[in-house]
Amino acid sequence: MANVVVVGAQWGDEGKGKIVDWLSERADVIARFQGGHNAGHTLVVGGEVYKLHALPSGVVRSGKLSVIGNGVVLDPWHLVKEIEGIRGQGVEITPETLMIAENTPLILPFHGELDRAREAQNSVAKIGTTGRGIGPAYEDKVGRRVIRVSDLSDDRTLEVRVDRALVHHNALRAGLGLDPVDRDALIAELRAIAPEILQYAAPVWKVLNEKRRAGRRILFEGAQGALLDIDFGTYPYVTSSNVIAGQAATGTGIGPSSIDFCLGIVKAYTTRVGEGPFPTELHDEDGNRLGERGHEFGTTTGRKRRCGWFDACLVKQSCAISGVTGIALTKLDVLDGFDTLKICTGYELDGKHMDYLPTAADQQARCTPIYEELPGWSQSTEGARSWADLPAEAIKYVRRVEELIECPVALLSTSPERDDTILVTDPFAD
Repeated sequence: MANVVVVGAQWGDEGKGKIVDWLSERADVIARFQGGHNAGHTLVVGGEVYKLHALPSGVVRSGKLSVIGNGVVLDPWHLVKEIEGIRGQGVEITPETLMIAENTPLILPFHGELDRAREAQNSVAKIGTTGRGIGPAYEDKVGRRVIRVSDLSDDRTLEVRVDRALVHHNALRAGLGLDPVDRDALIAELRAIAPEILQYAAPVWKVLNEKRRAGRRILFEGAQGALLDIDFGTYPYVTSSNVIAGQAATGTGIGPSSIDFCLGIVKAYTTRVGEGPFPTELHDEDGNRLGERGHEFGTTTGRKRRCGWFDACLVKQSCAISGVTGIALTKLDVLDGFDTLKICTGYELDGKHMDYLPTAADQQARCTPIYEELPGWSQSTEGARSWADLPAEAIKYVRRVEELIECPVALLSTSPERDDTILVTDPFAD
């Protein structure tokens, strides 16, 4: 049976939540493989709106196993609060429907404090983080001083791990003018939350490999977007983890040969939250119109998203790096009513034509988009569920996108509702 990884192919906010939820009907297991609760997925199911941050999108479907992989950094207090909120909407979450990898790193309160203090004092160039401690938690993981889920099961181990972390963090806090962490209070908080988290702990790598051998379909869910990848994104204005498809294997403990289809989620225009380069950003009425029609406000932060025309050059680049098999094109309906649409096909940099976004930050900032214009359409595409429901100009737009990014459309989304989706190629097809 086919296994599918879903990644965002822009700067995040591409509509991954709806697509993963739509695909999860065909999957047996939905596994989150990177990121933290800085990511946000909004699902609309039968008129009910679910806002998820740490939980995999599959939790809203009964009979599915949802997994938080070791590539995620997890705030245990936020997770418990999120589970309570989702339960309040009638969703059942139990250790039979949710598993957390035993080697998942934990985000602790001092991670968030460090994140916010750094951003507040950074007068050179703000990164635009959410301040939720994701970056500092990943730093501790690489620095071999993070507390992991399994550490919660043994008091002595927990104390040793906390002491190791505080040697580092209290020195940092002193430099930032923050008080030292109250060691005993932190350990008490962790011991109190431990039973809530440990009930979901499992050797996820083992479970997933057993599910694969048994012929179960696994859907791997990423957060953010490839252009925020720590290695291949617009550094330093990136997230603190690898976002591209290859992380699905590392972030869950399943081999890359187990992934059969990579679905890249692509918005029909471009948005970005926070700082960093954005070649096609619009500061005019068209940009405002895209933001208003697309309801472009962050699920997690509520921050207004920057909006611009579709950047085929960037999407082609991110699809190549992730090995995308096909894309899910979302929010096509937001483009309804524009007389003319623009697609970026490359950049001009210091008088030279570029068919990719260069790595150097100063060069990225100097790139100006080269546009191709296409006719818009006046008819509504909202709620379309077949190609026959689409205006001819909308179909031409989609086909041109395919040509420019050198990747076919597998799914086409025309509203936030899960069933307003045109299936071209089933990623789970054998």
